[in-house]
Amino acid sequence: MRLLQALFFPPEQPGGVSSMIPYLQEKFSSARWEMELFSLPKRIRGKGREEVVFETFDWTRYGDSPIVQKYMQTYRDYLWWTRLRLQKPYDLIHAHHPIAALAMKTVFPDTPVLQTIHSSYERELILNGKIEENGPEHRFLTSVYRELEAKTDQLITVSDAFRRYMGTYIEYPERVKIMPNGYDERRFKPVPHENEVPQLMAVCRLVPAKGLDVLLRACARLKERNIPYVLHLIGDGPSRQDLERLAQELGVYDDTIFYGYTLHPEEFMPFFDIFVLPSRAEAFGSVFAEAALCCLALVGTSVGGVPEQIEHGVNGLLVPPDDPEALAEALEQVIGDPAYRYELARTACEKAKAQYSLNRVAIELKRMYLGYEARGSQSL
Repeated sequence: MRLLQALFFPPEQPGGVSSMIPYLQEKFSSARWEMELFSLPKRIRGKGREEVVFETFDWTRYGDSPIVQKYMQTYRDYLWWTRLRLQKPYDLIHAHHPIAALAMKTVFPDTPVLQTIHSSYERELILNGKIEENGPEHRFLTSVYRELEAKTDQLITVSDAFRRYMGTYIEYPERVKIMPNGYDERRFKPVPHENEVPQLMAVCRLVPAKGLDVLLRACARLKERNIPYVLHLIGDGPSRQDLERLAQELGVYDDTIFYGYTLHPEEFMPFFDIFVLPSRAEAFGSVFAEAALCCLALVGTSVGGVPEQIEHGVNGLLVPPDDPEALAEALEQVIGDPAYRYELARTACEKAKAQYSLNRVAIELKRMYLGYEARGSQSL
């Protein structure tokens, strides 16, 4: 069976897609399967000129927005690159970004196209202060969900929470399948260690949606209470200078290490103690599963798909978003009780191995893909 995994970013970019899809190739390396990866290189900008018409809405109503214009130009670029580079037929295409799915269905209208939606671009833009809720960009991006439903053969998402969110914008939410991301356990190697001072860490893009300002305020409360810790922030983004400035204002800059972007944070993640990320929105939160596989205690917020990974008090702690005091109390609990911290980490690791293994995802995908192959055979 000839498969194409259609990504948006190149596979080396950070995120849930890149932490799973490239590693699937090994699981599909047999005479029965032939899998390729495809993505849009960063250098391809402004090449596409093809006129675009959507089936379910008139996108030109929102065409005055620079954000919509950029989105549509990227779509044209993806179409141009796809037509240029892909000629041979595929038995099935699995897309991992709306632009990839719509472009693939345009170029290969007779090929089944499955679409996994990994995150909400519009929610991220709202939380990061780039667009307004119910503004033209928001309406445009949520209209794309209905277009995907009409054009693709199957919608998939990574959590029940995100399926419920997406359900308000599509006609048949009950048809959306849920398939959490999977991770190759061999990449994550827990290391027995004893840190005299508990080491907190977060891995994410430095943007307002991740709530790192809340984390710094919680850390300031820990410092006021003379609770020892070191905070490691791994990642980069437009909020870095603001976060560094806030850390200085709060008096926690000397206790915080800003690493910048790191390609493989899982290589040194096991040497820390507590993973904490007070996100304001998460479709799934892949990094929580990755931290769990490294046997770290988890502290997160009760948003999106995070509560589907963390059962409060069992394999981690949950706090409300935008609540520095609640976050400080949760961190104080796991910092001050190493035995409890270890038990949370052990339970989180066991759950991640059982529910988020790459083998499980590969088996589910093969079953799904073969179903489309069988339908094709019956139609001949």
